[in-house]
Amino acid sequence: MFYRAAKRLIDLFCASLGLLILSPVMIWAAVMIRRKMSPPAIFAQPRAGKDGAAFLLYKFRSMTDERDASGQLLPDGERLTDFGQWLRRTSVDELPQLWNVIRGDMSITGPRPLLLEYVPLYNETERRRLEALPGITGWAQINGRNAISWQEKFALDVWYVDNRSVLLDVRIILLTIKKALLREGISAQGEATMPRFSGSGDRSDDS
Repeated sequence: MFYRAAKRLIDLFCASLGLLILSPVMIWAAVMIRRKMSPPAIFAQPRAGKDGAAFLLYKFRSMTDERDASGQLLPDGERLTDFGQWLRRTSVDELPQLWNVIRGDMSITGPRPLLLEYVPLYNETERRRLEALPGITGWAQINGRNAISWQEKFALDVWYVDNRSVLLDVRIILLTIKKALLREGISAQGEATMPRFSGSGDRSDDS
């Protein structure tokens, strides 16, 4: 009970302060995206929140909507612009999620909210990452982010779920600032972002 209340206070304080301080950066980013990639500057995408409940996650666009002759979106690497790469390297693309934190959809710290279509692919252990409110940053993000495999990432998420505390959350926030400045782990090797998750290959413990 104490942890839940303290975490919410930290979330509201950090998100409100972040929106106040970073609003000039967010306004500038929105203007630049509209100029370089056309509107809208922000996109909303359904993601899996706590217990797998759907919510709309907000991000600054970093990719165009270019499609092939059949109308299918081109691969991420072909749609990711130079300015979009900068947004990702600096994590500026994540800033609209501060509003998700204010709304209570997300926390500052927690497992990253992933696509709804991934939820049925989790095995029983991986599904435990949904026990916590998703975060803008998390234990997996400061320990490799997109440079580690899905299985490593999920193992770190589950470790966080089992070891949540105010001190751990503060540590994650401080280390996230360091990682953002060093621009580490932005993408997986050979990928523009992160390859799609197609299942762990071990579903034997599913119910």
